[in-house]
Amino acid sequence: HIRHGRMVTLLFSRHRSAARHETTPSGEPRGAIVMKIESVTAHPLRTELETPFAFSQGWVRARCATLVEIRTNDGLVGWGEAFCQGLEAPEISATIIRDCFAWMITGQSPLDTERLWFEMYNRSRDFGRKGSVMAAISAIDTALWDIAGKAYGRPVWQLLGGAFRREVKPYATGFYRVTGQGEAARLVEEAHMHRERGFRFMKVKIGFGVEDDIEVMNAIHAAMEGSGVTLMVDANHAYGRAEAVYLGEAMADMGLRWFEEPVVPEDLESYAHLRGRLPMAIAGGENEHGLYGFNALFRAGAVDIAQPDIGSCGGIPSMRHIMALAQASGIEVNPHVWGSSVAQAASLQVIAALPDAHHALFARQPILEYDQSAHPFRNDLTTRPMTMKEGRVAIPDAPGLGIEVRRDTVEAYRI
Repeated sequence: HIRHGRMVTLLFSRHRSAARHETTPSGEPRGAIVMKIESVTAHPLRTELETPFAFSQGWVRARCATLVEIRTNDGLVGWGEAFCQGLEAPEISATIIRDCFAWMITGQSPLDTERLWFEMYNRSRDFGRKGSVMAAISAIDTALWDIAGKAYGRPVWQLLGGAFRREVKPYATGFYRVTGQGEAARLVEEAHMHRERGFRFMKVKIGFGVEDDIEVMNAIHAAMEGSGVTLMVDANHAYGRAEAVYLGEAMADMGLRWFEEPVVPEDLESYAHLRGRLPMAIAGGENEHGLYGFNALFRAGAVDIAQPDIGSCGGIPSMRHIMALAQASGIEVNPHVWGSSVAQAASLQVIAALPDAHHALFARQPILEYDQSAHPFRNDLTTRPMTMKEGRVAIPDAPGLGIEVRRDTVEAYRI
């Protein structure tokens, strides 16, 4: 009886420690079974730009973000972000988060990430599968993984199976237009600026007319030749097949790492045609979504490099599905990211856990998109924004996404 009474006392003590989310020696949260989602809050953010800039699809006049904050009944908070396209209002994903998904996951365990992903996807299949609905799912899912990492006291990359790398080389995304065409000289100056800052990879925005693109790329390539800089180009699906072939052949000797989104994402046949015709790798996928969308992309033989965005592809479960499909198909994965520091932190966690597409002693490694365009609140959104040192970005090892969101910044830019 004494032993039995002691056993009851120990079990009761363990239950009390579970409520405080103490962890076992193996790192498992003792309170996982009682942890529940208490609230889901969307935060649409926006600020106007002093100097608008253009990509091939239009003028960006404001920088926006759609953040989601999820709280549990024991006080844990997770953050996620929906990819807010350059021309997209942040209220769209915020409305979907609030009216479609928040009520259905409230009261459920935040650790059931895979189950909740399929519940959200299946519920929205008839009106979702793409675009802002998938971005809303992405934001919610990322916040759940942030909570899971904090509950287990581990970074997300550890929950994904471990880090293949603890730092990553970034590439500068920039070269947007401020007047339109005829900006080759200014863009060459921008290339020199990025190189002086330590970037050895640069992605040039094209899609402003084939002849203008060729003039810009000839100028930048000549300026960077012999400097150790590798260039990529991104047309943001500005062209049809014939124009993309003509442009790609004009850039054939520039040693491009990839030609991104040469044609519209729906035209998989033209993607496959370009892949077989041009010497550089064809990249795409920032506007593709989920397990099913990328399965179709890969089966069509459309890309050499897949670029799912953590903020729109469906979140971390989708990233895991896409990575597995790509591994089986011999396709390289290099995530896209154009969001705030929340999306950047999530992308770093995924890149850490991304296996080499083609294993070798000196396998090519993924590189991190590091947007250099104007974004007034990106660096102020977290207490420790992403930084580059000696040409590399370190991957955080703090629990969850490894960030702490500044509420004063959220309130300052919240719509």
